[in-house]
Amino acid sequence: MKRDRGFLSEKSSNMGSAEDLEYLQTLIQYQNGFLISKVMFAACELGVFDLLSKSEKTLSTKAIAEQLGTSLQGMERLLDACVGLKLLTIEVKNGEVFYGNTEISHLCLTKSSPKSQYYNLMYYSKTIYPCWHYLTDAVREGKNQSERAFGVSSNDIFEALYRSEEEMIKFMSGLNAIWSICGKDVIAAFDLAPFTMIYDLGGGAGALAQECVSLYPNCTVTIFDLPKVVQTAKKHFVSSEESRINFHEGDFFKDSIPEADLYILARILHDWTDEKCVQLLAKVQKACKMGGGVLLVETLLNEDKSGPLESQLYSLNMLVQTEGKERTSTEYSTLLAAAGFKEIEIKKTGKLYDAILGRK
Repeated sequence: MKRDRGFLSEKSSNMGSAEDLEYLQTLIQYQNGFLISKVMFAACELGVFDLLSKSEKTLSTKAIAEQLGTSLQGMERLLDACVGLKLLTIEVKNGEVFYGNTEISHLCLTKSSPKSQYYNLMYYSKTIYPCWHYLTDAVREGKNQSERAFGVSSNDIFEALYRSEEEMIKFMSGLNAIWSICGKDVIAAFDLAPFTMIYDLGGGAGALAQECVSLYPNCTVTIFDLPKVVQTAKKHFVSSEESRINFHEGDFFKDSIPEADLYILARILHDWTDEKCVQLLAKVQKACKMGGGVLLVETLLNEDKSGPLESQLYSLNMLVQTEGKERTSTEYSTLLAAAGFKEIEIKKTGKLYDAILGRK
């Protein structure tokens, strides 16, 4: 996925009043993909793409509606919208319309695909979107909206994500879906071969650890995460036959961090305030072997905060869900330096997530 750098400012910089109004109307109508997202959420949740994948042939609106237990007219409109989004194909046989999956929906929207984004979409639908409903309140108050969205305390930012085993699996599956697309790029951004003992802090379901041991066969990776996350990862995600991936139960803010050559913090620091980031990084720096380091994986804002748009929106998402924010390369470098790391390098991947390596 190529980054959209400064789309809004580029689009609106040289437009006359008529074009301005038309552009504004487009933004209002589509809410930066809100309607499109809801179409995808509904089609995934109802099982449209899975049904068509299992059928191995195109199906009529009536057949799809009957098998999925929906209204005929509602399903027809949903299917047509998916055709417009190029997520379904359409053909007419003897005056009747039939639908099938496109290559992208088969690859990314069916549960069985190794590149499936199904669970990531369900996480957005059931967890992120309810929080965004209270974006105005988040901006007014400057804090996350877990209490309004889910009735859980806003003081523990993961209580909402882990409010049930089902929600935990959904969240962990969503992260795995992201790393199935972006994981190799960030792990390969630097040569990590010299680091043989690696700790993945907050490594969750282990997809990034899998990428790491696949790319660097001489390394071992220990996933350090909360006890209930570790137990879920062992039960549902990481095979016991994978001997190079180990687990360590604990809270890395409260518990000691074992010695290692390299620590991976992927999408961790953006959850927290600057003060907590330095606190965690200082613990990591103290535990790190001499010559070792820490690898940060985050989406980076431009230095002037003008983009990319995805990073700006993710920073708002951190507002409604966490106590953190997205940052610039300089801001992350400052945090690393404050914790005692040297020789800080930044690698842009051209994808959604970039890599920052700090050495002890």
